[in-house]
Amino acid sequence: MDILSPSILAADYAILGDQIRQVKENGAQYLHIDVMDGHFVPSISIGFPVISSLKKSFDDIVFDVHLMIDEPIRYVERFAKSGADIITVHLEACSDVKQTLAAIRALGVKAGISVKPDTPVEEVYPYLPMLDMVLVMTVEPGFGGQKLIPHTLDKVHTLYSYIRSHSMSVDIEVDGGITVNTIKDAKKAGANVFVAGTAVFRGDIKSNIEGLFEAVK
Repeated sequence: MDILSPSILAADYAILGDQIRQVKENGAQYLHIDVMDGHFVPSISIGFPVISSLKKSFDDIVFDVHLMIDEPIRYVERFAKSGADIITVHLEACSDVKQTLAAIRALGVKAGISVKPDTPVEEVYPYLPMLDMVLVMTVEPGFGGQKLIPHTLDKVHTLYSYIRSHSMSVDIEVDGGITVNTIKDAKKAGANVFVAGTAVFRGDIKSNIEGLFEAVK
């Protein structure tokens, strides 16, 4: 099943609630929430209060929370309590990956791990039994509106082939530069969860979402 996870990093925060309603009403199954700390990545974004407030109004859409922060184990409990349904951490940001993933799973939420464009995807293989999802960054994390880096789709295909050959049930998410033109290649490589920011929120949300779903039929 193909899943669209619009990234609110590209939304208009003055009308955020209205835009989230639009993405939900037009078929998006997830809501991608980027949390950035200004250390692991240069940018700073939202935190617990915003997520908690949004969850009160939108408890019927999956909160796909992507932590781009150093040592996320320090905060996973608070993000779970704030409303995260999936918590994805970066392989590169954890000193003890297994402990971090175990902490997430113990909270009753789904666990994901993400890798930057230049991190070999094979590094996630030891953790796949603990994972619900792997997020392959198709741009350098930290900024929206970038163009997809082509070689990252090779990583998606490599990961997809490994997961299938080992009969695992792990979603593959892609994030960065996903448009109506690139989503087709991402799906062909093996992704089934697609994060799109400007491709959803820039212009007419309804027609943008329809175009993205049409492209992966």
